[in-house]
Amino acid sequence: MFDPKPILKTLPNLPGVYRMMNATDEVIYVGKAKDLKKRISSYFNKNLASPRTRMMVSHIAKIETTVTHNEAEALLLENNLIKGLMPRYNVVFRDDKSYPYIVLSGDEYSRLAFHRGAQRKGNQYFGPFPNSLAVRESIQLLQKVFKLRTCENTVFANRSRPCLQHQIERCTAPCVGLITDEDYNNDVHQAAMFLQGKTNEVIDALGEQMNSAAANQEYELAVVFRNRMQALRQVQAKQFVSDFNVSDADVIACAELQGQHCINLVMIRGGRHLGDRSYMPKHTDGESLETSMAAFLAQHYVAQNTPPLIVVGVKIETALIEEVLSELAGRKIKINTNAIGDKRVWLKMAQTNAELALGQRAATSANQAAKLLALREALNLPESTERIECFDISHTMGEATVGSCVVFDKGDMQNSEYRRYNVTGITPGDDYAAMRDVLMRRYKKVAAGEGVRPDLIFIDGGKGQLGVAVEVMSEVGLSDILLVGIAKGEERRPGLETMIFSDTGEMLNLEKDNKGLHLLQQIRDEAHRFAITGHRAKRAKARMHSSLEDIEGIGAKRRKALLTRFGGLEGVKSASIDEIAQVEGISQSLAEKIYGELH
Repeated sequence: MFDPKPILKTLPNLPGVYRMMNATDEVIYVGKAKDLKKRISSYFNKNLASPRTRMMVSHIAKIETTVTHNEAEALLLENNLIKGLMPRYNVVFRDDKSYPYIVLSGDEYSRLAFHRGAQRKGNQYFGPFPNSLAVRESIQLLQKVFKLRTCENTVFANRSRPCLQHQIERCTAPCVGLITDEDYNNDVHQAAMFLQGKTNEVIDALGEQMNSAAANQEYELAVVFRNRMQALRQVQAKQFVSDFNVSDADVIACAELQGQHCINLVMIRGGRHLGDRSYMPKHTDGESLETSMAAFLAQHYVAQNTPPLIVVGVKIETALIEEVLSELAGRKIKINTNAIGDKRVWLKMAQTNAELALGQRAATSANQAAKLLALREALNLPESTERIECFDISHTMGEATVGSCVVFDKGDMQNSEYRRYNVTGITPGDDYAAMRDVLMRRYKKVAAGEGVRPDLIFIDGGKGQLGVAVEVMSEVGLSDILLVGIAKGEERRPGLETMIFSDTGEMLNLEKDNKGLHLLQQIRDEAHRFAITGHRAKRAKARMHSSLEDIEGIGAKRRKALLTRFGGLEGVKSASIDEIAQVEGISQSLAEKIYGELH
């Protein structure tokens, strides 16, 4: 049993972060404290109310602490440690992808574009948006109203005539001087104001421009400004949120079902309702909604652009998180836990979305459980069969061979455990050698104790691929794992798959409406999708590389000159020998050589 007394005696009455560790030195819980000594001592009282906390304390073998300057700094450190260590007793929100933004570039003629990732100085960023669809819809709207360019700089710099975007009235063609610098910059300024929620100011400015054009008898130009005003008024009527005293706000609700929590985040940016997003945190069983909400606010907003107002549906202590977020944002952040009036209506909508998401997840989990049970019965598998791995090989006539492994476990596909394998050193098109290479690389590690052992392995292929798999598993010492080959049916039609068993050689076809077959098809199709997307990316990269980089006499400087002149590789391919020879540093003979290699 762990004796906390020696550690408790040495703890200071200072703010900081503590890490609870088990006998294998795995961090099982990370917490912050205003007073480390008082907080950690509270875990070792005889009457702990929470069974979850009692269970966690029973596994403690070691405690480490880090003193910080204040509680706010402790909150930031706690958040970083939770995201990095993913402790099993912390509520953890995992979001692998950063939010998308709209960017107006800092170029001479600003470019309107979709952006995800690090933000650079000189550009204007608007967002975040809940998903990429919301960004693309907004970009399409801005193109219709303000007609800003969206093309890459390499294409923009090498245009000699307007592109299709200009012809369909989505761009004013600054690339060929069909709009003055002043007018284009004015359009960029109005687009930025619209994205900031200043729609009324934009409409007023357009009204003045329309009246001025009409007074100068420039009626066609006046019609352009009138149409922009009408388009903006339609958007404002459909999407504008007038219930808040700020143009940017988030509304957050939390719901619970069968121990699982769901956070629903409704985003309002620039005065427009952009949509919502649901989050399913891990390790919530036995935790309160207040704990999940506090964890979400800390883990989510520390890495995001925080709006000035956050409306939450759970009563929590907000002073510390407001202080931290305000300091990070450089402006006042208000967290409202007592929504009234229209804000309560928005909160109710978010609550409904959270409950719906939980219901859909529960229904999906129940359906997956029924499919797994049916598969066990159909294949006569033990009840302990939970983890299934499936392999597929993808290539084009032997080019860019890629193997995939997907994992079904805990009642669902485990995307984070998917793996791709680039296959080299084999005869192009030899699927058997590719399968051997992939299986050997994966299961040598599993046999050595470096991975999780599956209960069942699917091989997307017939007797040949299955035979190779049997040989590999025997070589690595895992021959007791059942292997099942999935041979495609006539004309590859779904429902006609034949399963071949490694232990008996028996062949089995299931009825088309069998739920176990549906699960098998789901896993097999996912392996195929994952393999083919990896193969296409590898093939595209290889072809892009070989097109210019493998041509003798073409170094980095000449390659850059070619791509800049013609706006990309496709432009180089479509250029004639004489056009290529006009590029600085390219002689006539080298132009002929480049043309010959590309064709």
